[in-house]
Amino acid sequence: MDQSAFIEKYATNRLNTNSLKWDALDQRYGNKDLIAMWVADMEFKVPEQVTQALTERVAHGIYGYSYTPDSYYDAFINWEEQRHGLTLKKDWIRFGTGVVNSLYALVNAYTQPGDGVLILTPVYYPFFNAVQDNHRQLVTSELVNDHGSYSIDFDDVEAKIKANEVRLFIQCSPHNPVGHVWTEAEETKILALCEQYHVLVISDEIHQDLEIDPENHPFISALTVSNRRFENNVIVVNSPSKTFNVACLLNSHVIIPNDALRQQYDDFIQTINQTETNILGQVAGEAAYTYGAEWLDQILDIIRSNYHYLKTELAEHAPKIVVADLQGTYLTWLDIRAYVKPEYTREFIQDKCGLAVDFGEWFSSNDQGFVRLNLATDPKYVHQAVQNIVRCLAELTA
Repeated sequence: MDQSAFIEKYATNRLNTNSLKWDALDQRYGNKDLIAMWVADMEFKVPEQVTQALTERVAHGIYGYSYTPDSYYDAFINWEEQRHGLTLKKDWIRFGTGVVNSLYALVNAYTQPGDGVLILTPVYYPFFNAVQDNHRQLVTSELVNDHGSYSIDFDDVEAKIKANEVRLFIQCSPHNPVGHVWTEAEETKILALCEQYHVLVISDEIHQDLEIDPENHPFISALTVSNRRFENNVIVVNSPSKTFNVACLLNSHVIIPNDALRQQYDDFIQTINQTETNILGQVAGEAAYTYGAEWLDQILDIIRSNYHYLKTELAEHAPKIVVADLQGTYLTWLDIRAYVKPEYTREFIQDKCGLAVDFGEWFSSNDQGFVRLNLATDPKYVHQAVQNIVRCLAELTA
């Protein structure tokens, strides 16, 4: 199916569907008429096989207590093996209602109040919340920004670990919002530091399947780094939610290869969670992992096209905007400080350009003047957003 036919078939108007992204604009931004490019979900229907599987299950008419069938494990394990070369065992896998909820649980399972928890900023803001809401000590190390290319300050990371007696590192891989896919060398170095200082690693790999340039920047799971050297010190969380646009079906994975860590998790989680899995979420997930590869490949082509359009247009008409190198995720990170004073970013982007975005300071106090835009959407929204930015900048500098 060519791109235009795919868009015609799957792109959908989400207004008046209780969409957080579109129908809460007035509540969140004070303007219901903005172009919604904030929440990290898509304007595309799920793969048709997912809809079919859900329809068949709904037609059964009973949604009583259920368990996870072997066919789900098989579909997920096969996906990880084929897509990422990651070999998993069924016994390692636990389920949650979402990656953020799992982060909260894991912080409580493996640390005590006051313990240091490290994150690399700018980063997805629930990382801050998972640490601070649970009364742990938030320790941050700012990524080094070289004109939109991001890297880790390993000396700063090591110093922060030692100075704050860090017990847990929450990694974002690929990194949201800067779109960086960590290399084998980067992963080896950060995981070795954590190993050296006895810091447990939680790797949030929810964006793993969203590889924008897999030939040059392939996603590498923390579990596979250096021939699985670190797997006994790593817990991975992921989900079909970002990949297949099924976030509110509340189905995610916690992957714990180490027996002792897995027992510790099980002992903790039974004290706070006595619910069964979400049957519809697992029906959708199994169908997506079984039949969704072709759909995902076409979604990735649309994201790449949207990113190319944005980069090309801004390079021509607003060349001082720094567009971060998008290697993974469908979220592009723009630095507009060369044109707009950081304190006026919201006024410019929201009030003048008419866009609902995630603002840089949500991800780090050092990043006011940056904005994050969602590219997993109908190209018409990306085109309009870019045109609005270009037009308003021209008016600003006239």
